[in-house]
Amino acid sequence: MIGRYVGWKNLLLIPFYLFLVSCSMQKKLSRSAREFAKNPSLQNAQVGISIYDPAVNQFICNYQADQYFVPASNTKIPTCYAAMKYLGDSLVAFRYRTLPGNDLLIIPSGDPTFLHPDFSSEATIRFLKKYNQLFLVNNNFHNQRYGPGWSWDDYQDDYMPENNALPLYGNMVTFTLEKGRVKVHPKYFEKLIATETKQPAGFRVARSFGLNDFSFSPGADQHATLPFSTGNLLNPGSLSLPAALLADTLQKTVSQISLPYSQYQPFVAFHSQPVDSLLTIMMHRSDNFFAEQSLLMVSDTLLDEMDSQKIIDHLLQSSFRDLPQQPHWVDGSGLSRYNLFTPQDFIRILQRLQQEFGIQRLKTIFPSGDSGTLKTFYKALGENLYAKTGSMTGVLALSGYLYTKKKRLLLFSILVNNYRGSSKPVRESMEGFLFSIFNSY
Repeated sequence: MIGRYVGWKNLLLIPFYLFLVSCSMQKKLSRSAREFAKNPSLQNAQVGISIYDPAVNQFICNYQADQYFVPASNTKIPTCYAAMKYLGDSLVAFRYRTLPGNDLLIIPSGDPTFLHPDFSSEATIRFLKKYNQLFLVNNNFHNQRYGPGWSWDDYQDDYMPENNALPLYGNMVTFTLEKGRVKVHPKYFEKLIATETKQPAGFRVARSFGLNDFSFSPGADQHATLPFSTGNLLNPGSLSLPAALLADTLQKTVSQISLPYSQYQPFVAFHSQPVDSLLTIMMHRSDNFFAEQSLLMVSDTLLDEMDSQKIIDHLLQSSFRDLPQQPHWVDGSGLSRYNLFTPQDFIRILQRLQQEFGIQRLKTIFPSGDSGTLKTFYKALGENLYAKTGSMTGVLALSGYLYTKKKRLLLFSILVNNYRGSSKPVRESMEGFLFSIFNSY
């Protein structure tokens, strides 16, 4: 009996022991955080760090963790949470209703995977080709093509496709040099090319802002991908470009109509891809287009319209109403410098992701060390690290999950703003800081 009593007594001491260890580590980690912030590569920069231990249910390091930072692509973390929570198991490509005469009425939902090179769209194409004519509802998109604060002069860069209700081909045009001539995909855009495509040695392609007047000049490129303008019309008064592109792809008549919301029901949902197949790509390569369209799909699901600002306001008042500090959140991807989050905000969202969806699922969606946007970094941590990067000029962020050498799971968020110079020494300092946590906790 005495031995059994002593055994139970020792078990009761375990939480107290963990608490003492945690207190000791808090001091050590706080010292390491201050040393990291004083690194020469971070001179005059702002640094925020938060580390949370779910085993003892407490923060073990907070360094300016309640201060606001521009998070860059760490903004995709709340977007990912919203998509996992509200989009179900598979994406809704569109909602539809059959009409007399074997016609089809379609309400687009913002699904970015249709005809995208990363996904198969054969099932969707087969379904649409069964019908004679398509009638496309065009009044459920209440969003700007670019997010607030986006750098408009990046409009030709492949990381900034426009947002719209009916994405096709990722809203991108691909140009490839073959036998001295530039081939265009999708071929629809050949009719919109303003200059000769003969470029024997290489080429450079450009278009004007807001237009699809693609032009070529001599250059070094053999392959190029540019966003097309979703609002640019082939002829005034004709179909919108996405509708015209859909008609050209399917070789069918597509008409645009407006319907009041009361007439949207009942419709049948047509599903395209598993949700996680989209989110994995979004998080591994930090795909801005997938992030923005994911947020629009959440808006379509919850609000019956696609409006980024409305769905962000809705989420801040519901799912994220109890974040430690209320963020200033303006887009789904983090392209905007208007976004402001604190490290503690990200810890709370990471905690929600773990509690609601499980760490095993997150290990698939978040990139691990030396993979995705973590490639060439964190090799020594490998599958002990699952995290989302964030970067733009003067901004570097990393938030996610770290398994220590003792197999303890930690949640962390490191946000750095306003550093000068190359990002490489900042990344290396961040890597060293995380590796020291891995070894010591």
